[in-house]
Amino acid sequence: MKLLLCLCFCLSTVLPPAHAAPCAAPYAQGDGWELAAPEASGFNANALCVTLTALAQGKDNIHGIVIERHGKLVAEMYRAGKDRSIRRGLGVWPPFAPTVEFGPDTLHDVRSIGKSVIGLLVGIEKQRGKIGALTTPVLDYYPEYQDLRTPLLNAVNLEHLLTMSGGWKWDEGAQPNNELRLFWKSDQLRYVLERPIVAPPGAVWNYNGGGTTILADIVSRVSGQPWTEVARKDLFEPLGILQWEWVTDLRDRPAPFAGLRLRPRDMAKLGRLMLNHGRWNGRQIVAEEWVDESLKPRLSVGFRSPGNQPDELHYGYQWWDGTAAWHGHRTPWSAAFGNGGQRIFIVPELDLTVVITAGDYGSDAMGAKVNQLLHTLIATVSD
Repeated sequence: MKLLLCLCFCLSTVLPPAHAAPCAAPYAQGDGWELAAPEASGFNANALCVTLTALAQGKDNIHGIVIERHGKLVAEMYRAGKDRSIRRGLGVWPPFAPTVEFGPDTLHDVRSIGKSVIGLLVGIEKQRGKIGALTTPVLDYYPEYQDLRTPLLNAVNLEHLLTMSGGWKWDEGAQPNNELRLFWKSDQLRYVLERPIVAPPGAVWNYNGGGTTILADIVSRVSGQPWTEVARKDLFEPLGILQWEWVTDLRDRPAPFAGLRLRPRDMAKLGRLMLNHGRWNGRQIVAEEWVDESLKPRLSVGFRSPGNQPDELHYGYQWWDGTAAWHGHRTPWSAAFGNGGQRIFIVPELDLTVVITAGDYGSDAMGAKVNQLLHTLIATVSD
């Protein structure tokens, strides 16, 4: 498979000599990132090289990996691969997957990583005082939907939307699933709000892009501008993220639950923002308290088993949480997840961000592989 690697990549499974250029050396772009060698950043360089070389030469449809530690890019790898991305203006996926030549400036479909971004926008408006207590009933923001008010629906508040625990009957595994129907509904908000509530709000986690759609709309309502403008002016531009896209549906509405496209290098900026408690280059972009609350494990998602290391996952405010083995103990990680193998992993104890992009949308197997990859990469951190 044709590969595009930034600067130089080890194309042999034989370890490079000490004088060789490093594997997957990050590319100097002038986009706000400093670069560092793996050894200087506390990695076992040979172990990291072996892992990345195996990925570059393997058959898995992984498109890119970016690794940063202590605020500096350590490794960056891209390769060509099949990519069945969502189509702008239609909200549907093409019947075939063309081969795309991925590189440092290629926008990648990151699917539900956009949900984690919406969570940050809620935090930005909350720190401005535009959003009040998270115990506020959702219907308080929607006087036009008072005909839907019931005791159960009135109990659904903003925190329930953030933790995907509103209790609605919602299935994103069926075909067509509830999230896909959002692309076609003329009144997306009513569609979500009138779903039957089958569990007490706050009691059970159930993956729900409809709740994220409501959160995005609330950001628009309280800010007085489209939520994409809040994202642009108050999150992306302060981070130096200038190349991005939010795919729209057939009614020209951006899809907050699945439409974001980013460069992997910019995905890593979001990871560093979270590791720095909402700061980037000394500027507080998102309130520290909101970042900490977003990453706090709240509801159990159940067990996932990457490789032979079962891990119970939890969910915070539109962010996932788990643990990985490192130096004889379990170290916590948090992540933004996207369908098909899209990940922004952060490991606070190691001050580490790992970004992965891939193209196997709808594949549980790919999700397990990229989760296992985090464990493999953590094992290459020596100190």
